[in-house]
Amino acid sequence: MFRFFRNKPFWVHILLALALIVLILFIFVLSLNWITKHGESSTVPSVMGKKLSDAESLVEQKGFELVVQDSVYYDSLPPGQILRQVPDADEVVKVNRTVYVTINRFIAPDVEMPSLKGYSFRNAEMVLNNLGLKIGDTTFKPDFAKNTVLEASYRGNPINAGAKIKMGSTIDLVLGSGVSNEFIAVPELVGKTFEEARALLDASGIILGAVVPKADVRDTVNAFIYQQRPAPKTEDGKRLSIRPGQMVDVFLQVEKPVTDSLTIQPPTPDEE
Repeated sequence: MFRFFRNKPFWVHILLALALIVLILFIFVLSLNWITKHGESSTVPSVMGKKLSDAESLVEQKGFELVVQDSVYYDSLPPGQILRQVPDADEVVKVNRTVYVTINRFIAPDVEMPSLKGYSFRNAEMVLNNLGLKIGDTTFKPDFAKNTVLEASYRGNPINAGAKIKMGSTIDLVLGSGVSNEFIAVPELVGKTFEEARALLDASGIILGAVVPKADVRDTVNAFIYQQRPAPKTEDGKRLSIRPGQMVDVFLQVEKPVTDSLTIQPPTPDEE
């Protein structure tokens, strides 16, 4: 057995095998450098402003890989347009390096509609801009809170705070114009339902003030107005006036009151 290990041809075979392994490793290392283009450099092309598909082709031609690292949204820019790249254009770097890009999103993200009621126009504009929303039409209606947001709508429909809406959408606002300088007759509300009175006040540009129901009123909308402040007439029957943007308080009860234009309205609960 020991004579077998001392046999010269056996050791020759071992040395040949080792030499072959070293040769294979040497060839592998050389080929690896060739495959990976080790040591080769190239200039990074500019892909800013290009479409994603065009940028991928351009980068691959230069021996780089393109990866989308982040995305943002601007409604004024084409979807998929490249907005930022790393490394920067014209940098000389090793080939096979990855070029990371930020693109403009293909689909607008959702944002929550903020609560704007009571905000000044400037503050509302700032809040909307920070969320990527735009102000559309602005209309005015009489209200003592001048240049304050009274209502917000989207595509012609009222929109509530918290509703999901696409970034870049346009929001229309209704603002208070302040108290008008002209006077109109105080509308007669006694005998009308609360819903009818509210519609009449809106049409006149008058603000609904305090709403005071009696204890047994459960359905405010269909309750009847038995008292209003200010009253439409004085005790001697003279018509009173009010300016658009001012307020009228109403008092509600379940039964429809009997109205008589010649009678004086009964006192309110806090006047009894």
